[in-house]
Amino acid sequence: MIIDFVEALAEISKDDWNKIHLNEYPFLKYDFLKSLEDTKCVASNKGWTPLHITVEDKNQIIGAMPMYVKTDSQGEFIFDWSWADAYYRNGLDYYPKLVSSIPFTPASGPRLLSIDKNKNVEMIKAVSDAMKDLTQENNFSSSHVLLANQNELDAFSEEGFSIRTSYSYHWFNNNYENFDHYLEDMTSRQRKNIKKERQKIHDQDVHLVRYIGEDITSSMLESFYQFYQVTYLKRGMRGYLNLEFFESIIKLIPESIMLVMAVNKSGDFVAGAFNFYDDEKLYGRYWGCLEEYDSLHFETCYYQGIEFCIENALKSFDPGVQGEHKIKRGFCPIETYSAHWIRDIRFKEAIDDFLNRERVHILQYNEDRKSLLPFRKEIISNLYEKI
Repeated sequence: MIIDFVEALAEISKDDWNKIHLNEYPFLKYDFLKSLEDTKCVASNKGWTPLHITVEDKNQIIGAMPMYVKTDSQGEFIFDWSWADAYYRNGLDYYPKLVSSIPFTPASGPRLLSIDKNKNVEMIKAVSDAMKDLTQENNFSSSHVLLANQNELDAFSEEGFSIRTSYSYHWFNNNYENFDHYLEDMTSRQRKNIKKERQKIHDQDVHLVRYIGEDITSSMLESFYQFYQVTYLKRGMRGYLNLEFFESIIKLIPESIMLVMAVNKSGDFVAGAFNFYDDEKLYGRYWGCLEEYDSLHFETCYYQGIEFCIENALKSFDPGVQGEHKIKRGFCPIETYSAHWIRDIRFKEAIDDFLNRERVHILQYNEDRKSLLPFRKEIISNLYEKI
């Protein structure tokens, strides 16, 4: 196996990439990652310098991982600001660091693309060695693989990477026939609460429409983008992504995109949620609104997505990070994981101690949060058996 690093996805042909992209996970699609670079959402002046890793055998690419040199921790969603602070307080630089991640996308999934899954462990050993060497040679503080699949993380752990536990809230399809069938699994109190929230949308003369890929028009996209940026500005910052990126992926990967738009009684768009999906899962990614309506966020970002999953027999729905309010709407707390290799042994020991204590806290936190789920007890047990 020959390991190489490339400074732009364009250095790899789309045909070569597609030969090793053997799943439908939308965020590893060539066009998604390349559009981030082509539209300058991902660039060195944005804190993301592409340095993708490739694995070759007999002059053929047999594996790859998206990789970036990071000069901050923005857009990663695995928060390590305290690690950076500890470095600085000891007179050392935490940045730059090497990160395998999907920019601005906290959605767990595969990180290694491989033409032969039987060689994944061998390939991860080669990749992890190359990441360590690059980190040493360039005086980076660390290497990270964020929100990867469990089997990948196990392999990285065998290579000396420390595993960090985090959490998310996901909805799981219990073979529901429709939304009312889904509500039958809930306690009567919570079932009534959700029905009231959905009724509020109707009472405010707002209705929701879902659009798939090629049905999304330029005017819809421009309206959504305005909502997206306004929502970020309310937090005192601009959204990470530009309009050119959204326009690009709508054209390139329409089969992976579902847009929810809220329409008021005058026929104007007032809110929207931009989602991706594959053959098993829906991923809620970006949301925004111009006007505040009672319960509109829940309807646009959660209930419409749940209905879409039921109608399309998708197994689960990842609506994005954080937010305990998701639990009452039927999203189950689950653990997610990342792998971290810290070059300085002193900091590695301190961070490992932190990760062990953090994991105990997160596991207890998730267990406590399960008591807030709106389902009957036997349903909760059944769901977690499937998970």
